[in-house]
Amino acid sequence: MRISIVIPTLNEAAQIGDTLRPLQALRGRGHEVIVVDGGSVDDTLGVAVTRADRCLSAPCGRSGQMNAGAACASGDILWFLHADTRVDRGCDRIIVAACGATDSWGRFDVRLSGRQPLLRMVERLMNLRSRLTGIATGDQGMFVTRTLFDRVGGFPAIPLMEDIELSKRLRRLQRPLCLRHRVVTSSRRWEEQGIVRTIALMWYLRLAYFLGVPAERLAVRYD
Repeated sequence: MRISIVIPTLNEAAQIGDTLRPLQALRGRGHEVIVVDGGSVDDTLGVAVTRADRCLSAPCGRSGQMNAGAACASGDILWFLHADTRVDRGCDRIIVAACGATDSWGRFDVRLSGRQPLLRMVERLMNLRSRLTGIATGDQGMFVTRTLFDRVGGFPAIPLMEDIELSKRLRRLQRPLCLRHRVVTSSRRWEEQGIVRTIALMWYLRLAYFLGVPAERLAVRYD
């Protein structure tokens, strides 16, 4: 099975090179890397162009960018990565083995890049919550077979919680594959804005969305 790796970007010149470097081994095994930029004013595309199979431009917004990447992807499995997420060179084999020959979706456990002890608790809670609820987030490296992705209509056209909503739609069809193997996601938001404050904000946003607050209003609070 061939994997299409879709990475939405916006001003990630400092990060995207490290993200794309281990993916070159996957390209060598026949998978493809698609970078979808949302209007960067730095050298994101300049860094990415020699390390990706395709570099696209799309209106800014993670949901729309990922859908644009999926629309031109040729793989049997779509794997959505954040621009600041690092993966192992063998993650493609793990995904293919987990999916087998059936339609499925899932995510990896996540590890945050920072060294603060409190971040270890954050990542453990993230992984546990996802395992219990069957909801995955974008920084966990979500993957889904093309057939299932098309069946639920792709990512919803909302400015926030697009990963939550996609998970809910996919979960109605089947539970996710919650892989124990870890991907490493940057902890810069937690470190820049405060770990406790960021935890509180994330839980507030998810609770508010669960209670029916529109994603458009939550996006303003998130930004």
